[in-house]
Amino acid sequence: MFEINSLTIKKNIGSPLLIALAPDLHDKPYDHIIKAIKEGMPDLIAVPGDLANSYTKGFGTGLQFLRECAQIAPTFYSSGNHEYRFGGIPADDIEETGAVFLDNRFANFENIYIGGFPTKGDLNKLDNFCTQDGFKILLSHHPEYYLRHLFKRDIDLILAGHAHGGQVRVFGRGLYSPGQGVFPKLTSGVHDNRLVISRGLCNNQKVPRLWNNPELLFVKLLPEN
Repeated sequence: MFEINSLTIKKNIGSPLLIALAPDLHDKPYDHIIKAIKEGMPDLIAVPGDLANSYTKGFGTGLQFLRECAQIAPTFYSSGNHEYRFGGIPADDIEETGAVFLDNRFANFENIYIGGFPTKGDLNKLDNFCTQDGFKILLSHHPEYYLRHLFKRDIDLILAGHAHGGQVRVFGRGLYSPGQGVFPKLTSGVHDNRLVISRGLCNNQKVPRLWNNPELLFVKLLPEN
């Protein structure tokens, strides 16, 4: 099963913005995902990591996914732990898709700054991103980095994946996540009105996902007033 979910957050932003949040493809088939993204008509697409599959070192399907995303809406990508394990997808290959590669970088999209903090992120470059005067969105694959690195920094919205919803969910709570251990707190949904965690698009683990379907998550930002 695959779910299409949405949530709304009110922020100090000038105009409404609809984001398709799409982490953890793991180089798997994606036709159903692209179809759902097209139908959702997002203003931008955020892909915060694990586009690739480190077990197979595959990323060709992931690159084609980025290419098709970029034909729908401006697409922004930062890498995760699966890319880190085998050295990452070549930057030239990413840029050829039309997506914007954000590892330790940021870009300006309609007066919104969008940055990327990868698995081994550069804190000095993150601080430079935080000094930008305007609304700031950060793609950071690891939700556990929120308390470790991001909580006290001036970032309006943080988009994450990685936890796969805790892999097995019981009574709405995940059982395990890498980086957080047993009964992790940060596996899905919205936290502090600024950290948004997707349960991820696919499963690449030998352990099945139970009571925890993969999801495409649409995040709608609305002005506070």
